[in-house]
Amino acid sequence: MTRTALIGNLTAMLEDADFTVSDRCAVRPKSFDVAARRGGDLVLLKILGNVDALDAETGAELRRLGEYLEATPLVVGLRTRDEDLKPGVVYFRHGVPVIHPDTAYELFVEEMPPLIYAAPGGLYVSLDGDLLADEREERGWSLGRLATELGVSRRTVSKYEDGMNASIEVALQLEELFEKPFSSPVDVLDGAEDVRDADPTPSAPDADPDDEHVVHVLTSAGFTVHPTARAPFKAVSEDDDGRSMRMLTGHSAFTRAAEKRARIMSSIGEVARTRSVYFTEQDEKRDAVEGTALVSCEELAAIDDPDAVRELLRERAEPPSEA
Repeated sequence: MTRTALIGNLTAMLEDADFTVSDRCAVRPKSFDVAARRGGDLVLLKILGNVDALDAETGAELRRLGEYLEATPLVVGLRTRDEDLKPGVVYFRHGVPVIHPDTAYELFVEEMPPLIYAAPGGLYVSLDGDLLADEREERGWSLGRLATELGVSRRTVSKYEDGMNASIEVALQLEELFEKPFSSPVDVLDGAEDVRDADPTPSAPDADPDDEHVVHVLTSAGFTVHPTARAPFKAVSEDDDGRSMRMLTGHSAFTRAAEKRARIMSSIGEVARTRSVYFTEQDEKRDAVEGTALVSCEELAAIDDPDAVRELLRERAEPPSEA
């Protein structure tokens, strides 16, 4: 299956599952292909045939965008260089959860989260330690008795009951012994943080030198500006004065390619529930491209009052929809 077909299939699947899906990010470079939202769940999807194509820089960008936009970064793919991905298993690349399309179908359409995740050494499950302890005590088994049944140490059983994850083999043994499952679902839509080593979110890149005057004006107006490296927008900017104004921002001469980016920003902003603003190096006759406001850098620089800058952006950029 081609990557284009895979993206189309996944987009249709998400729409069938009542997600609102953005336009495809058909620009380069790009850290994700589509944004999708259902209720409070916002997902930034990177769709690949071979998931080894996800490099460290793109993985870092996905994780940063997940934090800035309160979203889950997620990769859906078919294989690695060495093997096909297994359905029902959560993998990781550069701290980003990775799943097979069949797993995505079970998660989004059937609302059945996966139980298994891959980590160095094999495949594992997250055990419900409290349930295990209750079942053991109800049978009157000691830690030592259960350890003998499993072929592990007493200390290992104690760790299982304290929340340590277990191999699939141990999980199956427990299910056979007690005739009930003890595996807890992997919360993919929360970044699978319960089962992965959660490294700190990577630091943001420096702003493009060409964008420094825009960043300076926005910062002076009370925005925190988070530069991006591979997104269809130059930054995610947040109002610091407690008004909860979040924007996707772009900046360049307003060429045909820039207009295409502005349209994509509008679609992503609608799904992510953010405003979007494109700062241009020349005056434009239009105030907006679809939902993306157009503001010339000359117009921006002529405003001295920070409140007036915020008011201009608030008036010109469409507010995010809560639908």
